Amino acid sequence: MELIALNTEMSVVLVVLAVTVMLFVTEVFRIDLTAIITMVSLGLLSQIPGLSNLADTSRLFDGFASNAVISIIAVMIIGAGLDKTGLMSIIAGYILKVGGNTEKKIIPIIAGSVGIISSFMQNVGAAALFLPVVSRISVRTELPMSRLLMPMGFCAILGGTITMVGSSPLILLNDLIGVANSGLPNQQQMQPFGLFDVTPIGFCLVITGILYFVIFGSWVLPNKASNDSGVSAQSMRNFVKSTYGLKADIFEISVPAGSILIGHSLANVMDAHHIYIIGTDYRGKRTVAPMASTKIEAPCRLAILGLKRIVQEFTDDYGLEILPSLQNFSDDFATTQAGVAEIVVPPGSSVIGKTPGEVRYRAAHGLSLLAIHRGEETLSHVETPEHAATQLTDVPLLAGDTLVVHTKWVSLTRLSENRDYVIVTSGYPRGEVRPQKVGWALVFFGIAIGMILFSDVRLSLCLLTGACGMIVTRVLSVDEAYAAIGWNTVFLLASLIPLGIAVQATGTASWIAQQVLILLDGWPIWSLQVCVAVLATIFTLVMSNVGATVLLVPLAISIAVAAGGNPAIFALTVAISTSNSFFIPTHQVNALIMGPGGYRVIDFMRCGSIMTVLFLVVSMVMMNIVF
Repeated sequence: MELIALNTEMSVVLVVLAVTVMLFVTEVFRIDLTAIITMVSLGLLSQIPGLSNLADTSRLFDGFASNAVISIIAVMIIGAGLDKTGLMSIIAGYILKVGGNTEKKIIPIIAGSVGIISSFMQNVGAAALFLPVVSRISVRTELPMSRLLMPMGFCAILGGTITMVGSSPLILLNDLIGVANSGLPNQQQMQPFGLFDVTPIGFCLVITGILYFVIFGSWVLPNKASNDSGVSAQSMRNFVKSTYGLKADIFEISVPAGSILIGHSLANVMDAHHIYIIGTDYRGKRTVAPMASTKIEAPCRLAILGLKRIVQEFTDDYGLEILPSLQNFSDDFATTQAGVAEIVVPPGSSVIGKTPGEVRYRAAHGLSLLAIHRGEETLSHVETPEHAATQLTDVPLLAGDTLVVHTKWVSLTRLSENRDYVIVTSGYPRGEVRPQKVGWALVFFGIAIGMILFSDVRLSLCLLTGACGMIVTRVLSVDEAYAAIGWNTVFLLASLIPLGIAVQATGTASWIAQQVLILLDGWPIWSLQVCVAVLATIFTLVMSNVGATVLLVPLAISIAVAAGGNPAIFALTVAISTSNSFFIPTHQVNALIMGPGGYRVIDFMRCGSIMTVLFLVVSMVMMNIVF
């Protein structure tokens, strides 16, 4: 084998690679900015005589049109479309129903589900689809996104090893084996792998990932504040308490048949017991901010906002049950859907001089009035040590009054167009849910998945077909589709593609591989296989897993033939080990979850380093057991 000499271009690429990794680790700049700087640096360096192979400046930005990046953009839009219909909230509700509210129960369900899904579709697609589900679960359970997203993302990557169509390297493997067979003698010809030949290996890897996070998650997972657009329920309670002196929680109450509450109006019950009834559920028909004149029927569920002590006294008096958590109302009162807002009555408003009872806020605007803040005084029909209870429905409104209300964000968005009010609350989710569009969303999601599984159409085109279909059928507006795209993820991945090309085009990757081969000369077969796996792991951190597979499979086969090993197993080692990408967030899935999870590179290094070792051990053991 002819030796490859280290030249100037290779040396420059190695320096750029080392600096890039150093910037990733130290986070001197934001990780997406570091990727952009790397891309620009390669473009500028290629203008120096003798370094022209570093980058073709006419194609420097081709990464933004790459199959992988366009696929990520499309799958983000598809995921947002499914979420807009409320489908992801339903899935989140089912997961919570099965797994409860504890981290150790929720993580296996999420991780196992996404692992199975990613076995037949691209892992970044499975992760993007589950991203809104995890967001909903995080809000309802008040578990930080950082505790849930990394297990989901890692298991999405691991799930790609369950079938031969789960990841691009495994899809390519049989073609590469066919090419290699043409240069091998008959007795060393390799048989192509069947669809489920790798399933035992993949299942063991997914189970390992789940067990890792269940057992060691308390220590390795970061505990960061969520970047979700909603505020936590605890934050809402603290705000109301500190600003207006109101202490309140939302409780779900079960009213059985035969209760003496039957036939009483909500207004009478609220006034008599100093509570706010903000939702009713009778025979599956849920109403948020029901009219005060509504009569209580049974059996039903009531959503009550009030002091725990007062609500407990109320339920004890009437023999009612306080459920341990929100069940029927979990979607309606998740902080992504509803919360406490402040509304000011401006001068010239038509409601000045009218009472809340005359305006009928519940019926007209879907608002549950909790308090009126006037000057230094807060009026509420909940008695506090500082204030006596006030009948709010009879208080004439004045200019400058601040109305403290509990409302669905959709209702608040509609009210923002009414000039009789000024919405003080900002940063609340302004999108509307479109459950009537769930059919169209599922149709185009099914079309995209069907094209991926049963056609040879390019992945990005398959996914864009589904995304465009959702926009055309108005599941999403064009602006909502743009807003759904995580542009930091797009720039991170697109800007790193030129570095991977430079590593390969300048011969740097081949030189590194050759140095490893020289170092391994004479080692036993099992150690050679482990070293091939480590080499594939390192390569996939700095270049595409497809590029690493194409480069290393022929080398691995050559090593196996020379050492008397099984070339097919060595080739499979490369294809599986290119999924061992947890140490830094250069994999598409890790880049996708980094922003929503609030992760830093050091978080991936701490958590991913152990996962990397576990992957190597389990994959090596299982490959030698199965084959």
